[in-house]
Amino acid sequence: MLLQARHHQLTFPRQPLVMGIININDDSFCNDGSLDPTTALAQARQQLIDGADIIDIGAESARTNRGPISIEEEVRRLRSFIDQWPDLIADLPASPPLLSINTWRSEVVEQILPHGGDILNDISALPDARNAELCAQHGAALLIMHSVGQPKVAHTHVGWPDIMAELDRFFEEKIQLAIAAGLNPNQIILDPGIDFAKQRDDNLTIYRDLEKLHRFNRPILLPVSRKTVIGNVLNLPDPNERDAGTLACIATGVRRGAHIFRVHNVPAVVQSLKILTPLMDPVAADVRRL
Repeated sequence: MLLQARHHQLTFPRQPLVMGIININDDSFCNDGSLDPTTALAQARQQLIDGADIIDIGAESARTNRGPISIEEEVRRLRSFIDQWPDLIADLPASPPLLSINTWRSEVVEQILPHGGDILNDISALPDARNAELCAQHGAALLIMHSVGQPKVAHTHVGWPDIMAELDRFFEEKIQLAIAAGLNPNQIILDPGIDFAKQRDDNLTIYRDLEKLHRFNRPILLPVSRKTVIGNVLNLPDPNERDAGTLACIATGVRRGAHIFRVHNVPAVVQSLKILTPLMDPVAADVRRL
């Protein structure tokens, strides 16, 4: 399986990739964000030193109890990071990491992708073809996440009689939409959308039955880090206390064939994968870096 992302080509099987989370905002649910671009860049650099393969930057929290920021402000925050990204990675000894742009409004995407970004992490559930068209135009990979309705609006009431059947239907439809918009199938990543428009049992079913998504032959991103479902199971309302539960979900994700993990605690996840991967897949363990 091949993933094309701007100037990168990644082949699988390989050791799962670690996507580190950087929030250029002051209202992230883990309270780890900063409006200071210097702080965000320093955090990203440390994550890369710790072993992250991808940095995912977002300027607007997905929290539904906060209103959206303006398009102009989101662009300004993202550009403050993207414009300095080449200098940030210039002296890193490892292969160049990937930069993921976490945004969904096409008005933002069309102003940002010309300046950089290997992946568009789109949480909008691809309601139309515009973001796929922009990724095709600039060569970026598109991460398609399952959800319903508009982001920044709570959908906590939504549940599914068969969440895996819903994911199968959804990804079949959205992959075809993206391809029709001009995107190469090798530029597509799938995200089942843990905690987005799902109930506790829906999320747990996805962890257990993730292998059913392999039929699409696309990399699967599992965004497990400090999720609400972990807090529900462990009775831990503070997201920063959920790292042990996160590692348990990652162990399950590795067994079920996830290819990318989006996480806050990069060192802990990198270390866990160094143990898990050779135990489960010696071939993938031989392919560590990009």
